[in-house]
Amino acid sequence: MRKVAIYGKGGIGKSTTQQNTAAAMAHFYDKKVFIHGCDPKADSTRLILGGKPQETLMDVLREQGAQKVTNDKVIRDGFLGIKCVESGGPEPGVGCAGRGVITAIDLMEANGAYTEDLDFVFFDVLGDVVCGGFAMPIRDGKAEEVYIVASGEMMAIYAANNICKGLVKYAKQSGVRLGGIICNSRKVDREREFLEEFTAAIGTQMIHFVPRDNIVQKAEFNKKTVVEYDETENQAKEYGELARKIIENKNFVIPKPLSMDELEAMVVKYGIAD
Repeated sequence: MRKVAIYGKGGIGKSTTQQNTAAAMAHFYDKKVFIHGCDPKADSTRLILGGKPQETLMDVLREQGAQKVTNDKVIRDGFLGIKCVESGGPEPGVGCAGRGVITAIDLMEANGAYTEDLDFVFFDVLGDVVCGGFAMPIRDGKAEEVYIVASGEMMAIYAANNICKGLVKYAKQSGVRLGGIICNSRKVDREREFLEEFTAAIGTQMIHFVPRDNIVQKAEFNKKTVVEYDETENQAKEYGELARKIIENKNFVIPKPLSMDELEAMVVKYGIAD
């Protein structure tokens, strides 16, 4: 079983990329996958579950207590048997969402949810590593490998570099490693070239360049991943290729984040602006 954390700037398409990749793993490679959504919005599994609202672990915990947080109550099976759980979060304006991530993962482990027959467990984690709770999957060794979703936009690269700083902080104590950067293209100028230079500079790889394609949005409107919506689409094949590369990946590193001056110089070189 491989435990993978997916990080990236808010709004970069992290959950969409993760769900489409998980669906491709199950469809093209017959992998058994578990998705643990760690975003308080609880939207990390909606495409796998056909848009069905899922009762979150934190909702059950608040309303019924820890004894009632059973696997049957909080885990749902979606497309091709992909198992899904959503941590959820506190009531708006109350409590710490990051703390909810810690509680949810601990409860899932205590309940034996991550079974040995699984090939992959994905932790889909909110935004940037600025909170101890959201860093928990890499801090406490819950995840063994990390992939960062980014694009050629300045703030996406800034967030990716910042996430690498958090990963370095915990790499020695937890053993977590970076598997690469996934470019979720926004069609900005010289995007591939910039991502390749950035990833080389921090000592990792751009594991895959996912082109921008409106079929992703069309599938989302139909509450499906691209693979489920139409497996013959080129974008389904792109997610299949990303899935293959993750499955076969052996290139795991402790990254070397850039200093702010180095990062800004690279951004200026490519003339990037948000």
